Amino acid sequence: MSDQSNGRAIIIASVLVSFAIIGASFFVASSLDRATVELSGLTATLEEMPVAAAGAPPSNRPQRPDANREYKVAVDEAPVMGGKNAKVTIVEFSDFQCPFCNRVTPTLTQIREEYGDDVRIAFKHMPLSIHAQAPAAHAASEAAHRQGKFWEMHDLIFANQRDLSAATFEKYAQQIGLNVDQFKRDSASSDVKKRVADDLREASKLGITGTPSFFINGRYLSGAQPFANFKRLIDEALEKAS
Repeated sequence: MSDQSNGRAIIIASVLVSFAIIGASFFVASSLDRATVELSGLTATLEEMPVAAAGAPPSNRPQRPDANREYKVAVDEAPVMGGKNAKVTIVEFSDFQCPFCNRVTPTLTQIREEYGDDVRIAFKHMPLSIHAQAPAAHAASEAAHRQGKFWEMHDLIFANQRDLSAATFEKYAQQIGLNVDQFKRDSASSDVKKRVADDLREASKLGITGTPSFFINGRYLSGAQPFANFKRLIDEALEKAS
């Protein structure tokens, strides 16, 4: 059997086993939300698994970021919360339709409560191709950013992640006090689309393949990690900056 056939057989077997686990979790726990999260994670994992034909040249895709390196990740015009003179900057690459990005939100809140103005958090747009509604959500958040209300829109979108319709975004815009006509124009503008595309290009250059992804003073951390894992890197960065 060829390497390609073996690779596909492994992936198919993994899918079947994972579906069985998801199905068991769903019926035992009676939780549709849990099944959705697990299925999304499985899909993203499979998307990252290359199945190269025998004798095919190596992929030109950049390698995933090295957790032991410090990368230069520009904040530029990204929405930022936290102290202007913070010693630690966390740059988050996120997808509004990704359940794992939503799951890590309380951890980021805990970081702000624990470290105050010593840490600032910058948001970068990374709508994944598997999430059809994500681009519109990112455009809405960036349009809100143009009126100084990014984080208010950010919180509303994640709090109601299953409803990512244009009508809902307009309702949020009115709710947080935006000029709704300007919000609608900005949401559809080429400038906003370029802002999102620029973030996606940066993510690709860095080698990021999934969300959420973080750079803590340039150190890479992947996924919805527990607070303790963030704390380790933040404390190391604070010690280095002191």
